Amino acid sequence: MNQHEAFEPVPPATTLDLSSLPRIAGPAIAGFVSVLVAYLYQDSLFADLTNYPITILLFVWLFGTMMWCAFAVVRHAEAVAERLGEPYGTLVLTLSMIAIEVSLLASIMLHGANNPTLARDAMFATLMIVLNGMVGAALLMGALRYWEQEYNLAGAQAFLMVIAALAVFALIIPNYTKTAPDPSLAPYQALLFAVVTVLFYAIFLIIQTMRHRAFFAEPVGNGSREPLGEAPPPRAGRSGSLGFHVAMLMLTLVPVTLLSEYLAIIVDFGLEGLNLPDSLGGVLVASLVLSPEGLTAFHAALRNHLQRAVNVCLGSALATIGLTIPAVLVVGLVTGRNVHLGLDEVQTVLLILTLFVSALTFGGVRTNVLQGTVHLLLFIVYVALIFSP
Repeated sequence: MNQHEAFEPVPPATTLDLSSLPRIAGPAIAGFVSVLVAYLYQDSLFADLTNYPITILLFVWLFGTMMWCAFAVVRHAEAVAERLGEPYGTLVLTLSMIAIEVSLLASIMLHGANNPTLARDAMFATLMIVLNGMVGAALLMGALRYWEQEYNLAGAQAFLMVIAALAVFALIIPNYTKTAPDPSLAPYQALLFAVVTVLFYAIFLIIQTMRHRAFFAEPVGNGSREPLGEAPPPRAGRSGSLGFHVAMLMLTLVPVTLLSEYLAIIVDFGLEGLNLPDSLGGVLVASLVLSPEGLTAFHAALRNHLQRAVNVCLGSALATIGLTIPAVLVVGLVTGRNVHLGLDEVQTVLLILTLFVSALTFGGVRTNVLQGTVHLLLFIVYVALIFSP
């Protein structure tokens, strides 16, 4: 078997192994049970959050259950991806995680005191985690195993072009408009921002799924170098039909969105009562949403499927800008909550630097250890600035 054969995907099984059904349905069951317990006992569970040991346990319970469900969503989305192929598979995964992100942001926005920068902080955290943390780790892990990796240059450049345009339009331009403090507070301008970002994303989806699908497919001849260890074994096909995995994906998403309301109570208490940095709320939301996608990208890089990793990482960043910001603006307009989009000076510089370095990283057809290391260093700087701005 040559190296290309070693990484050929195994055709997915269409029959469901009934013995694996409890494991497959476990996250959804745990999620709905958690929702029921939180709903029935919310008065006693969330009445006194100053009891810190109990509050920490509540947070671990809610966050852990939501994370378990989120990982299950990824598994079902990957099963769908095996049947639909790229880029539709990655698109299903991205849209599923965006649904979780929007529900979390909306819940935190509508609970407690007005936090106008939460959505902005979550968008910025997502960009920093994806473009520096996830991309850097994926490139570094792949390069350590394969020396260099190939990807589809046209697809990466298409992603970055739209990400850069939307990031500047949504997170930097609001600081320089005449509407103070930014146009998201003016209903008509906020609606304009929402419509423009959705149109940007819709046009990109047409390019990605119809007109230029080949831009986002694995390049022909990828994997010309031998790995620095034994090749990973091929994955067994996932059992179950396409309809089964779509249904399980939706059933697993529901408890995550319902539990977000209760997690928001604890997050608001931490931000307001404990005087934690406001940006930690955005980091928490981004971490919950991006952890499963990050794991997917890392696995793809280790299997020498860098294009899959690029699609997941950059697709997450683009979907966050293109879909989450319009959704949050609409929530703000409907509920009367303020939404500030413009970044501060330090965040603006870090965003521009990240976009510049990303353009250089994906300016060729191969990646190596150096590029991954630079992105990870930028991510470390971002984390340090949260606690010491």
